[in-house]
Amino acid sequence: MTKLTYLISRHTKLFFKDKGTFLPSLIAPLILLMLFVTFLGKVYRTSFRSAIPGGINVPDELVNGFVGGWLLSSLLAVSCVTVAFGANMIMVQDKMLGTKADLTISPVKSSTLGLSYYVSAAAVTAIICYVSLGVGFIYLHSVGWFLTTADVFYILLDVAIMVMFGTALSSVILYFVKNQGGSTAVVTIVSSTYGFICGAYMPISSFSESIQTIIKSLPGTYGTILLHRHLMGAPLDKLEKDYLPGQTVKAIRDVFDCNIYVGGSKVGMDTMYLITGGAVVALIVLYLMINILNKRKHG
Repeated sequence: MTKLTYLISRHTKLFFKDKGTFLPSLIAPLILLMLFVTFLGKVYRTSFRSAIPGGINVPDELVNGFVGGWLLSSLLAVSCVTVAFGANMIMVQDKMLGTKADLTISPVKSSTLGLSYYVSAAAVTAIICYVSLGVGFIYLHSVGWFLTTADVFYILLDVAIMVMFGTALSSVILYFVKNQGGSTAVVTIVSSTYGFICGAYMPISSFSESIQTIIKSLPGTYGTILLHRHLMGAPLDKLEKDYLPGQTVKAIRDVFDCNIYVGGSKVGMDTMYLITGGAVVALIVLYLMINILNKRKHG
């Protein structure tokens, strides 16, 4: 445990000391939020109002609260994964510089070293994502706050699970990357594609049936849906209570991915947590097994 604690501290300090890595990782989600609000906010407000039957006047605060929830949930769903890839660069750098080989020569188990990289990257990713969430909460409070205490609790839980998922996924993939060019290529591909394949940038219903099937088979999608549901659920509840019939609001929930259906059946929230959490456990076990088996292979 002492060795694990020391290694976690080492990796984390190295990340925060590297301003060229830390500052872009911190600023990128905030810039993305600003771009979402500036360029996509109007598009989604128009889209949301178009789903409301004519003659019904819905307050701007309610519309803004819903759209802000969509934008923030999309940002967090993507950032929890993309930031994790940046936070895991310490593992790649150690391989490039030969530091990892030196550490494995010392009496440190491969599983302990691998776990230390994971915990450090998860901690760094969590700090950055919760800072982004805090800024997002401030934005929601300024345009339309409808979240309950329970909603906030679930959102915090969703971010934690997605951080663990993103870190585990990046740990497995980056384990096989041994140079700067490879890591840059991987981060670029993930940053440019993940938002689409997890249903963050565009509603899943906007894709073809075949693409929808692929998206629904990916565990990260269910983490995205959880964030959508908890950040947009309260405004939609208010909409159903005071302005629109339940069937109309249900259609809006379906279109904007607060609900997801597999085989014609609605996937429950407990099932979504089980899928996402199961993926986290499976990826962590896979990552640790890779470390152990590779040590034996070269030992």
